[in-house]
Amino acid sequence: MGSPSNSGFYVSRTVALLLAGLAAAFLLALAVLAALYGHCARVSSSAPCGLGVPDAAPAPSGGHGKPPPTPKPDRAREATVTPTAGDWHPPGPWDQPRLPPWLVPLHYELELWPRLRFHKFSEKSLRFTGRVNITVRCTTATARLLLHSLYLDCERAEVRGPLSSGAGDAAAGRVPVDNMWFQPDTEYLVLELGETLQPGSIYELQLSFRGMVDEYLREGLFLNVYTDQGEHRALIASQLEPTFARYVFPCFDEPALKATFNITIIHHPSYVALSNMPKLGQYEKEDVNGSKWTVTTFSTTPHMPTYLAAFAICDFDHINKTERGKEIHIWARKDAIAKGHADFALNITGPIFSFLEDLFNISYPLPKTDIIALPDFDKHAMENWGLLIFDESLLLLEPNDQLTEKNAEISYTVSHEIGHQWFGNLVTMNWWNNLWLKEGFASYFEFEVINYFNPKLPSNEIFFSNVLHNALRGDHALVPRAVSMKVENITETSEIMELYDIFTYHKGASIARMLSSFLNEHLFISALKSYLKTFSYSNVEQDDLWRYLQMAIDDQSTILLPATVKSIMDSWTRQSGFPVITLNVSTGVMKQEPFYLEKFKNQSLLTHNETWIIPILWIKNGTSQSLVWLDKSSKVFPEMQVSDSDHDWVILNLNMTGYYRVNYDALGWKKLNQQLEKDFKAIPVIHRLQLIDDAFFLSKNNYIEIETALELTKYLAEEDEIIVWHMVLAHLTTRDLVYDVNNYDTYPLLKKYLLKRLNSIWNTYLTIIRENVLALQDDYLAKISLEKLFDTVCWLGLEDCLQLSRELFRKWVNYPENEIPYPIKNVVLCYGIALGGDKEWDFLLDVYTNTTEEEERINLAYAMSCSKDPWILNRYMEYAISASPFTSNETNIIDFVAASEVGQYVAKDFLVNNWQAVRKRYGTQSLVTLMYTIGRTISTDLQIIKLQQFFSDMLEEHQRTEVHAKLQTIKNENLKNKRQSARIAEWLRRNT
Repeated sequence: MGSPSNSGFYVSRTVALLLAGLAAAFLLALAVLAALYGHCARVSSSAPCGLGVPDAAPAPSGGHGKPPPTPKPDRAREATVTPTAGDWHPPGPWDQPRLPPWLVPLHYELELWPRLRFHKFSEKSLRFTGRVNITVRCTTATARLLLHSLYLDCERAEVRGPLSSGAGDAAAGRVPVDNMWFQPDTEYLVLELGETLQPGSIYELQLSFRGMVDEYLREGLFLNVYTDQGEHRALIASQLEPTFARYVFPCFDEPALKATFNITIIHHPSYVALSNMPKLGQYEKEDVNGSKWTVTTFSTTPHMPTYLAAFAICDFDHINKTERGKEIHIWARKDAIAKGHADFALNITGPIFSFLEDLFNISYPLPKTDIIALPDFDKHAMENWGLLIFDESLLLLEPNDQLTEKNAEISYTVSHEIGHQWFGNLVTMNWWNNLWLKEGFASYFEFEVINYFNPKLPSNEIFFSNVLHNALRGDHALVPRAVSMKVENITETSEIMELYDIFTYHKGASIARMLSSFLNEHLFISALKSYLKTFSYSNVEQDDLWRYLQMAIDDQSTILLPATVKSIMDSWTRQSGFPVITLNVSTGVMKQEPFYLEKFKNQSLLTHNETWIIPILWIKNGTSQSLVWLDKSSKVFPEMQVSDSDHDWVILNLNMTGYYRVNYDALGWKKLNQQLEKDFKAIPVIHRLQLIDDAFFLSKNNYIEIETALELTKYLAEEDEIIVWHMVLAHLTTRDLVYDVNNYDTYPLLKKYLLKRLNSIWNTYLTIIRENVLALQDDYLAKISLEKLFDTVCWLGLEDCLQLSRELFRKWVNYPENEIPYPIKNVVLCYGIALGGDKEWDFLLDVYTNTTEEEERINLAYAMSCSKDPWILNRYMEYAISASPFTSNETNIIDFVAASEVGQYVAKDFLVNNWQAVRKRYGTQSLVTLMYTIGRTISTDLQIIKLQQFFSDMLEEHQRTEVHAKLQTIKNENLKNKRQSARIAEWLRRNT
């Protein structure tokens, strides 16, 4: 709303008073209507909450395994409310995104009863009922109560108190509930009371409700339908983070509002019920139809936020071990348990708990840990206290997984979730804006755990490959996304969900690693011990962590910082992007600037005025040097100057522990090139990775010339580390730079240049694949890098690679027990199809038809698009739009075909005659995607016009505008890539 206008008209005081009176009467009438129309079916204080629900179970009893006595109703008023869409309520606290601080929850007595019947389940309309008694302390006098509730029908509500002796206070009175309604925008259930609650007093809110078990989104209570022992079965599990507890029960659904929980689950006798705490008791009850159900009660939880409450009802088996007197159970499908697929996870879980207990000097506070592997859990894993929930692909290890990265992936994921038992569960952020305090630190410590148990692993290279590289690639100062956000910017669930990204996880972990490196690990862990102990069972802000780190600094004199911990770390967490450090080795001048995508030529356009306080760990001539700090935009470090000696060189960012990229002047790069060609082993592997990645990334974004990066590749004939080769090939053989620019000069030059240097590393791995592929099972970097090496060598046309692909594919076709080695399976499948005919293609189609695992189906669908025969590709697309056997929309097969060199022409012709069927099969937006795929090589406005004319009848008007802008972007990008490719070709001519 703008400022009041000076224009208008004049009314007398009498008329004004009359208008005011009419307005008041109107508001009063609306208030009466609001009382008559509400969200819930009925509010009754004469019937206790939950006791009038058909076939409902007894109210929670405090966890002693028997029903409580039925409270006697009083004579308080009863209000009947009819749910009506579009209820209007005057502005009030229910319009605010955060709960008012009137009530503090102390304890929940929660009962849930999902109607999941053994072998009689249905995916449609599975319901649950429940009751919750919430003990609260009133902090401010109020006659209104606000709780979170969404997708629940709340049937009855009662307020008891003030209580004098806890929740079981039989003498406590009742506070009348006059009205109950729902505010959908802010997801509140509002209770309007007939009396005012008094500050300092304790009350109990009693509510009964019913809801639906989620079928698709895996939020709140959700259903998994799966196959086990040859039968269809079902289970129910929960996912309440970040704001989905309100989908399951009315609650105070904010992370700082911690409370204890007594949980009761009613379930079919053939199922087992799991929750955060150990089972306390069980008894049997009958519903109104005479069916028998089991009531399982659980012990009281520690103080925890609502998002950590957890439930599962399943027909699983389990295996177990005891670690330091506490039981650990792994639950999974009976088939998986019987085949030993859960053994690996069980064997690593206990030692990880023990390691972190010893590291932080704080024992895990719960008496047991259940870990359950769900057949389908798209949130991947969840750290609920006492009941950790995983997708089975991230927990179960099959015997044939030894050549995959699966055992490492499971180890990292389990370590991450166990790390949350301290970072997140024990000490919780006050609000989601500081989500990184749990996710960033859990991500950092998952690597610390694995490094401890596997000291021979190349920890720096693995952290760079899995975490740091992704963070730096996706982070830049034009994206307004800091690690620690302003509270007011993160209020809606959609805003909170957006925080679960590489910034929170990968950048957060990288910043924690940088912090540990400049403090030293001993001081870092010592400060974290105090921090975790002080804030156990409570909540923190980011500044609380900085304060405890500063206390550790102040208690010693060895480590000196240029500013407070808060000043240093706020420069990294409260602003987006990262710096590029440039060192002039002739003068020793070092400067910092924010990284920008495709750096602006006009530097005056840059608006990022802040600087970072940057720790610079560095090496000179292979020897580590003392830490220095770049706390200004520019600074002189005379010790970093180099002489004319061939042995004098400097590399900044030792072990890549700093969250920044490094550039050098021409002399600095030249010295490093000389050292690589003379004795590349003098530069550690992590820094060979760093030099390649920084140089190519900076050249792509106009910080240095592409020739500077290419010079670094001259030594590669000697390079024997596959992870370094992976980085080189990732930068040099990109689709946009080489595949799609139609620059046929570049390919033969690049082929000659690379094959000459690839010969040694290729022969090494060719021998391993042919003679003893199991030698790769403990080489993590090889398992993640071999596919890129193999794919590139085949793409370059080396006959050894093509012949091996044919051989491995044919052996598998003829004898399926001869499985293709996993690290190169996708490449072999693609070239097996590309080098074969319809017989090979039909075989793969049959495999696809009989495969149920989604990732495998996607890989097979892609491989079938590798055919070079237009008629096969055309038939493939015909099959795709006829739906069978492609009954799932998991992949757009037309898009796969259009992405290949031959397929882009076949797909274009196919669309002319079948675009309506394609749109019906994959949706209108799929045509937009296909247009981008087919047009990925355009470089002129005439090509854009022709492509738009081709697609004009297929797209809606708003899509045509969207597509034109996108195609212009593609054209400009291709023109830039052509110029870059031409420079690469010219350099290759001079150096081949």
